[in-house]
Amino acid sequence: MEKKNIDWSNIGFGYIPTDKRFVSNYKNGAWDEGTLTSDATVTISECAGVLQYAQTCFEGMKAYTTEDGHIVTFRPDLNAARMASSCKRLEMPVFPEDRFVQAIVDTVKANEAYVPPYGSGATLYIRPYMFGSDAVIGVKPANEYQFRVFTTPVGPYFKGGVKPITIRVCDYDRAAPHGTGHIKAGLNYAMSLYAIMDAHRQGYDENMYLDAATRTKVEETGGANFLFVTKDNKVVTPKSNSILPSITRRSLLVVAKDYLGLDVEEREVYFDEVKDFAECGLCGTAAVISPVGKIVDHGKEICFPSGMTEMGPITKKLYETLTGIQMGRIEAPKGWIKVIE
Repeated sequence: MEKKNIDWSNIGFGYIPTDKRFVSNYKNGAWDEGTLTSDATVTISECAGVLQYAQTCFEGMKAYTTEDGHIVTFRPDLNAARMASSCKRLEMPVFPEDRFVQAIVDTVKANEAYVPPYGSGATLYIRPYMFGSDAVIGVKPANEYQFRVFTTPVGPYFKGGVKPITIRVCDYDRAAPHGTGHIKAGLNYAMSLYAIMDAHRQGYDENMYLDAATRTKVEETGGANFLFVTKDNKVVTPKSNSILPSITRRSLLVVAKDYLGLDVEEREVYFDEVKDFAECGLCGTAAVISPVGKIVDHGKEICFPSGMTEMGPITKKLYETLTGIQMGRIEAPKGWIKVIE
């Protein structure tokens, strides 16, 4: 299929509508077959559950053009499983995981002309989401829901090269110990908006959230998991019941262990030990890894030996290996790559 006339190397990380999106409705206790539609408009009641009580969750993933010309997605089965967990926690009906993956495939195929070419640095971002769609005035779950998938081409997250960022220790809490921090609920992100904008106003790129119970352990940022490297090249990530189980982080741990031969630890990480790490990064779908050069704790600076100029050596190897797997330059573990036929 002929690609759209888009300046792939100069598009930003924003929304560009594509030709088709997938829609399926839940009513009377069952999901309908779903369909691809050209209509990008969502029409719901003014009293819809999503508008009144924020009953919504979402996922984020990408489609890539590999070196050999195939269009692929990365571990969509894990996105399906994570959305199922989100739905259960929010009292929403689970969209069947096999149908979730098929909806991703169908939507990407329908928008093949928008999948950026290999080597452009751009990708096709995929946003599956679900929300309560019928009128709810009392505090209770909705009775009807809509599951949708749209796509949008996005440019490289790092334009002009990767530069380490500066983050601060945040005074706000991202999630309660037994709350919703472990699921991808829209309400979690709404709660983080003031904190991230306040960080930007203070000159910081991101927030480091500590655990709400003791404020002694590292959790995550508003939209990414932490990854640390010790001075003897061990890869360490925080373990907590109130952080989102990042698919990128889980994949990076496999890359570290099986591809790079590094020791890996997933454990509680106390803030007091952060100063002793050699490298730090934030991992997620958008950037894969954003290197952190400096953390500021109420005026006290923690500067990592990797510096403010470029990614640390281990972080860089992790980034290059995982993106190489995603782009087809490096052989992937079985089941990681879903080819869009």
